[in-house]
Parts: sequence; C-alpha cells; structure tokens
Amino acid sequence: MDNPMFCYQCQETSRGRGCDRVGVCGKQPETSARMDLLLYTVQGISLINRELRVKAEPSHEASRFVVDALFTTITNANFDNPSLDGYIIRAFELKNILAGKAKKQGIELPDLPQVEFLASPDDAMALEAVTGVLAEPNPDLRGLKQLAIYGCKGMAAYARHAANLGYEDNDVYAIIENAMAETARADVGVDELFSLVLNVGEGGVKAMALLDQANTESYGNPEITMVDLGVRDRPGILVSGHDLKDLEELLEQTAGKGVDVYTHSEMLPAQYYPAFKKYPHFAGNYGNAWWKQTDEFETFNGVFLFTSNCIVPPRRGCTYLDRVYTTGVVGMPGTHHIGEGRDGKPKDFSELIAHAQKCPPPVAIEHGKIVGGFAHNQVMKLVPKIIELVKSGKIRKFVVMAGCDGRFPSRSYYTKFAEALPQDCVILTAGCAKYRYNKLPLGDIEGVPRVLDAGQCNDSYSLVRIALALRDAFGLKDVNDLPIVYNIAWYEQKAVIVLLALLALGVKNIHTGPTLPAFFTPDVLKVLQEKFNIGTITDVDTDIAAMIG
Repeated sequence: MDNPMFCYQCQETSRGRGCDRVGVCGKQPETSARMDLLLYTVQGISLINRELRVKAEPSHEASRFVVDALFTTITNANFDNPSLDGYIIRAFELKNILAGKAKKQGIELPDLPQVEFLASPDDAMALEAVTGVLAEPNPDLRGLKQLAIYGCKGMAAYARHAANLGYEDNDVYAIIENAMAETARADVGVDELFSLVLNVGEGGVKAMALLDQANTESYGNPEITMVDLGVRDRPGILVSGHDLKDLEELLEQTAGKGVDVYTHSEMLPAQYYPAFKKYPHFAGNYGNAWWKQTDEFETFNGVFLFTSNCIVPPRRGCTYLDRVYTTGVVGMPGTHHIGEGRDGKPKDFSELIAHAQKCPPPVAIEHGKIVGGFAHNQVMKLVPKIIELVKSGKIRKFVVMAGCDGRFPSRSYYTKFAEALPQDCVILTAGCAKYRYNKLPLGDIEGVPRVLDAGQCNDSYSLVRIALALRDAFGLKDVNDLPIVYNIAWYEQKAVIVLLALLALGVKNIHTGPTLPAFFTPDVLKVLQEKFNIGTITDVDTDIAAMIG
C-alpha cells in the first residue's frame, strides 16, 4: 500500500476522501490496522455463527463478542493498541471454537478466506492489503459494504448498552452477523448490498427500540427537567459517554463519599430520568459537546469516566490525563481502565472515587439552566396541544435536527440555521448535535419549547415514535405527509444507523451534513437520491427556503 492506513468512517475524514496517514480523530496507522484485522476476523466469526444459527445453535458468547468488537472500533472509542490486541486474540480463539463446533456437527462452512484466516496482532500492518477497507477494489461495492458495516457499528453500540441492563434481542444479533457475513462475499452485487443496507436499518430500529425499553423500564420515562449548568463546592466526577448502567453503579458507590457526579456531553440526558434524581450528589451538566473536552477538562479539576465512545486524545502537556478513567470498550494510552464486574457484581469504582476525593472542586465555565426530557412519553402528553397549535397555524413545521456535533467550523451552520428558523417552527433533537443550539434563547410557542430535546443519539427512536404518533393523530397514511423536515448532522457510525433506520421506515427528503459521507460514491448517491431524495445542506437561507418555504 502507498499509505499506511485508510479510514473514511467519520464525517471529518481527511480532505473529505479518507485518512491515509493518521486519523483526524488521532487514530494512528498501527491502531487502524488492528481495527481492520479485528473486523476481518469478526466477519469470519459471523460467517460461522450464521451457519450455526441456521443449522444448529448459535453461540451467544460469539454474538456478544461481535457487538463489543464492532463497538470498540467506532470513532473515538479505543486508541489503545494492547486493548485491541486482546480483542484480536480473543476473536481468533472464538472463531476456532465455533469452527470446531460446526465440524463436529457436520456443518459445511462457506469457502471464504475469513473463515480459515489466522494471524497475530503483530501482523496487522502487513495485512492491510487483505483486511483493510481498500481490499475491495470496486468503489461502489466498497462504499455499500462499509455503509452496512458502519451501520452495524452503530447498532452494536445500542445493543451493548441494552445488554448491560439485561435486555437482548437475538434478531439484532442475527441482523448484525448476517450483514458482516454478507460484506465478506466477493461475489455480492450492488442490488444485494442496497437490500442489505436497508436490512441493517431495520435492525437499527429494533436496537433503538430495545434500548429505549431497557432505559425506560430501568430508570423511568424521561421527564421535563431543568438542568443546572453551574458547579458545587465539592470534588467532582465527570461522566461522559452513553452508558446509564455505569452511571447508576457509580452513583450508588459515591453516595455519602463527599463527591458530586456531573454529566458531560451525551450523558446529559441522564439528568431527565426519574431514577437518578434520588441521588442528592447527582449534580448538573458540565461543558458542551465531546470535541471541546480538551479545553473544558482543564478547568473541571476532578476525575473523568468515559463509558463509551467520544473520548479525544489529550493534547501534549495536558493536566488531566492521569485523572481519566475508561471502562467497557473504551481505551486510551496513559489512562486507568476499570474492568467488568465479576460474578454479576457491579464494577468496582473505588480507585476512581478515592482519586476524586483528593481533587479540588470544579471551576464554573457556565451558569444558568437548560431544559430537556422531551422523549416520546413526555411529548405524547403534549400531542393534543401540539395538534391544536398546528391546526391553528401557530406551528408550521417541525424540524428534526438530530445527530452529532463535530470540530469543523462549518458546523456553525446548525447554530445559524436554528437562529434563522421562523418563530412558528419547532426543533426536535437528539444526540450531541443539540449543543449547537440548545442554549440559544429560542423561546416557546404557547408553552411548547421551540427546542424539544429527546436525549441521546439512540433517542432518535423517540423522534420516530413522535412522528408516527402525529401521523396517526392527524389521520395521515404516510409519515412523509407530516409537516416535518429532516436536517440531520452526522459525524460517526451511530448517526449512520440513525439515518439507515429512518430510511428503513420510509422517511424521505432527509438533508444531511455538513458533508455527505465519503463512502457515498456518485452512483450510490444517485440511487439514494432516486429512492429517498436524500441530499446535503447548502447555505442557511437556501435550505430554510427549501425546507420551510
């Protein structure tokens, strides 16, 4: 290969084409190669477990491993080579066990190299021509295969969070493994891959519904909540990522320990769940979207816990690296990792808590409050009022502005778009994209806030539930007949599965940005435009005219 790596899975990929020397995210070539090797091996596991699923009994352990392996390769989750080496070694062990199980039962396995393939983590760089993204020479097939894989990564993240709460769906595992198996085929065609991509989207709907069930049955339905943006006068722990189970266990273990627990970025929606409000040491939200952490962590003074992706490699000379703790699939050199609890017991956060107790209190970077908690159960209570406002012409359009935030200056578009929206438009949001506008004084329409925050990126499912409820309330046959438009910002693979889920549900006319994915070739984009009228953003005035009229 002419370059040491190739990755184009996120929106910020170099030059809008692909990172080929080092990742814009900070991922090094050696790390990228390990992820490619791991995914190649996961294809082999999926091929075997799919056969077992059809002809015998699939391995639940293998299904869980596939989910974790996909999750740990998501953007901004794992930068730690030894951690990835552990995943690779375990992947080969599992694959051999599954192959042996199939052989004992006389099951013939697919004649594909991923099935018999065996290597060491040390071989990762040398194997890039075989395991890397560019191993598929056809750009259209490559783009569609990667679109399916990236969708599976997002689905895997949601499946893992649900599983942590004891909720699993074998259909989700089957869809993921089938997609990973199909992308291993050299003879798969464009039409088959388009169907596969939509099947992944259907799996995304299932996974988001499962996680919604897991979260709400475990912690109650989110409720309208005013969240404090200031700080208290005790040492603090700042929890980032998406995993509510980790937050729950930490809150239990910090009770009465003289420290406060704050949320950061995508953990903000935890503030909306009734179950967490019983903890007096559960403080407010500190900071903004994930990409600002290298500045904002310098003033927090306490310790940090990353429960999922959205960790950023610290700048050289930063003051906080030794106060960063990771858990689950997250890895970062120079940080402390908290392993899984044993024998069904919670994770042990004692080291982290003791560290926090020695820290000074946070320095305030903001003051005031923000409101959120508008998930589907809460919004359903507002439906009669919303219908009244729509019929009277006081609400003209709902604008779904879900998805991700990112570093690029072009993302200021979303702030300007929100500011420029007519006063009779309401924003429905989920994910960290909201940090571009959730603190703007946009007001309300007769008591209905003009920004309705449903929660994390997976809570885009809430937005779907809201849309379907409004469709039924207005007596419409098609969700596309509603006064709803979609202007979705993407960054990483959880936003990809949200997009595919919307497409699988038949939603059309989606605008996405700030740029279209690099893996959308002209031919792939043409088909998506023909079938779903998907497109990119332009400028604020033009887009508002096109979307709102």
